[in-house]
Amino acid sequence: MSPDRSRRVGGYALIAGAATSWGMWPLILRRAPMDASLQSVIVMSILTLASLPLCLRDRVPARAPRAAWLGIAWLGVADAMNIALFFAAYQRTSVAIAVLTHYLTPVLVALAAPWALGERMTARTWGATLTSLAGLVLLLRPWSAGLSRGDLVGAALGAGSAVFYASNVIVTKKLSRAFSGSEQMFFHGLVAVPLLWLLVPSGALASAPRASLVVIALAALGPGALGGLTFVWGLRRVPAGHASVLTLLEPLVAVLLAAIWLGEIPPVVSVFGGAAVLAGAVVVVTGRTPSSAPA
Repeated sequence: MSPDRSRRVGGYALIAGAATSWGMWPLILRRAPMDASLQSVIVMSILTLASLPLCLRDRVPARAPRAAWLGIAWLGVADAMNIALFFAAYQRTSVAIAVLTHYLTPVLVALAAPWALGERMTARTWGATLTSLAGLVLLLRPWSAGLSRGDLVGAALGAGSAVFYASNVIVTKKLSRAFSGSEQMFFHGLVAVPLLWLLVPSGALASAPRASLVVIALAALGPGALGGLTFVWGLRRVPAGHASVLTLLEPLVAVLLAAIWLGEIPPVVSVFGGAAVLAGAVVVVTGRTPSSAPA
């Protein structure tokens, strides 16, 4: 095997490993019961601290303009809302509904790209959007008597997190010339962490089981920091478009583990709906050039 091919294969393995580790978040969060906002702030705090030593080495030499710092501030707000809503969705509904509504992100990015990034809307994008929306209807099954209020709230939270995540993708792309990935992670965390602490109810930290706090902290270092680093290392070896497709392993792993360990086996109709949501995402990311595909 040639060195280039070996490097690319290694990159695919790293990204697949990162996405698989992210798919373990539902099990971790369910095994560490506490308020979702407290889970969020612990994870974000550790990710921010872990990015500091990388930030000192991985820097963009040019001085960032004021507009770029405003972008960092918004990135902190949007990422705080993204993680808070996503973790809350896991507590309100099934893993399948939470994670698959969150993965509407690629479709939302494609819809926003014409005015946010100046990219042309194509028939492929419209088709992917309609496919994902149809899949969302099948996933939720609004005609079913088994659909609870918690499912609707959880789906809304997951979709809300997707909106903020899509914003993150667009803003991150705009900031790529002013800040490195490590700098973005650290500086936006300085905004996100205090904001998330404001969302934590009084007494939530004191009442949280110590074992749960340890589990969340370790997870922040594992699927959080290590998973993020693994993804970045892999992304340097493969096209971003290919990486985006591989990240779709996350919802597949999450739903599979939920079925095995939590007994959350979705109905056949919901399985087809979830597949349609992911199919729409695949169509979007495979239709973009490697330089523009969101990772």
